[in-house]
Order: sequence, then structure tokens, then C-alpha cells
Amino acid sequence: SEMYLGAHVRMADFIGGKDPGEIIFTRNCTDSINIAANSIARSTDKGIALKPGDRIVTTIMEHHSNMVPWQELARVTGAEITYAEMTDEGRIDLDHLKSLIDSRTRLVAFTHASNVLGTINPAKEITDICHERGALTIIDGTQAVPHMPVNVKEIGCDFYAFSGHKMLAPTGTGVLYGKRAMLEQLAPAYYGGGMIR
Repeated sequence: SEMYLGAHVRMADFIGGKDPGEIIFTRNCTDSINIAANSIARSTDKGIALKPGDRIVTTIMEHHSNMVPWQELARVTGAEITYAEMTDEGRIDLDHLKSLIDSRTRLVAFTHASNVLGTINPAKEITDICHERGALTIIDGTQAVPHMPVNVKEIGCDFYAFSGHKMLAPTGTGVLYGKRAMLEQLAPAYYGGGMIR
């Protein structure tokens, strides 16, 4: 148990987190994003819940792991999903992204670094835009975490997901970082031992 809790501390330090309770170990990034999406879908009595007419924004450069879960969340909640375009240089079109984030936008999901293009997106700038407009952010950091310093507190994101196997950790390992205030609003992902408190 001490080693397991210690791993939470090490992982929080690794991504610039302060609170090991904000680290959830998962099977991989896909699992992390699905846990977040499914928990949001079940959080019907919380402020984080989505409803018909709400909007989820993502981008056309996403890996399916950061696209299909949001499509399903939109389907089950009645929210709509829209996609930010890219520039000719393979970067997120920030003007188009801004135009999609309005008062109905509840969640914006985007990749920190594209697995296809190699594009490194301005995660803090996008997060700031989202928060100014009242939208939550979830970032797919699978390609970023192994190759560059990542500080989730500096970025300010609400959720950050990544896989272990992309950085020589064992397969079947991943992390979902969530701000404690966000995690406390989510319905539990799994029920049973270890989640009672």
C-alpha cells in the first residue's frame, strides 16, 4: 500500500501536480479518457453534467481515443459535438476554435501533441481560452509526456490523460490527472472496494 501511494506522489511530481489524490492509475490513455467521459455521463446530479443543447468541442487532429468517447458522450447526453479545423501548417486554427467555444460549450478535448502530425499545441493558451468562456478542458498528453516537460498546474487543465507504454513503462498502465474540484464532482468510475470513502 505504501508503494502504491508512493507511486501516486511520484507521478504527481512528474507532471507538476501537487496533490497525489489527483492521480488516477488506469490501463492507458484510452481508458483514462473513457473513465472521464463515462463519469461525466453518470454525474447527472452534479454541476459537471451535460444535457441536450450543451456542446463538446474537439479537433480534427485527435487520435480516436480522444474523439470517439466524446462522440458517445454527446450521443447519450443529447449534447452536440463540433470539431475545430487545422491551419495549412497543421496547427489548430485558434480563431476557429474560439468561434466554437460559446456559452453552450461545456467541455473542450484536445491533444497536447499530435501522434500523426507531431504538432505541439499551445495547451495553456487553449486552456485559458476555455476557462475564460466557462468550458472544462481534457488534454490527451500521450505524445507530450514522454518527450517534453509537462506541468499540469501551469497549464491549468481540468483533466490530463496519458499512457505509460509510450515512455517505457509497462503496457497496461496509464494516468488520468484531474483537479480535485473536478474529481469531487464526478460519479465514481467503478464501484466496490477502495472507493468507499
